[in-house]
Amino acid sequence: MRILPSLALSALILAPIAAQAQSRPPEDARPLSEILAIVEEREGVVSFTDIDWDRDGYWEVEFFTETGKVEMNIDPITGEPRMDD
Repeated sequence: MRILPSLALSALILAPIAAQAQSRPPEDARPLSEILAIVEEREGVVSFTDIDWDRDGYWEVEFFTETGKVEMNIDPITGEPRMDD
């Protein structure tokens, strides 16, 4: 009966990981229109090409500037880029 302890251990390990994955922005997130306005002002955006909610808790934003394509993860509360990008 080693299967049951292994399953219990797996559940303990995976539960915090699943709790961190967010299927939508948090309640205190800025509206997406504000996030895009912040990015547009700061980064000199010519056009947005793709915007997706990433389950790791950030907006994934792709856009073009005059110098080329940029991909960035944006904090939904502050509108700031994720620091490890």
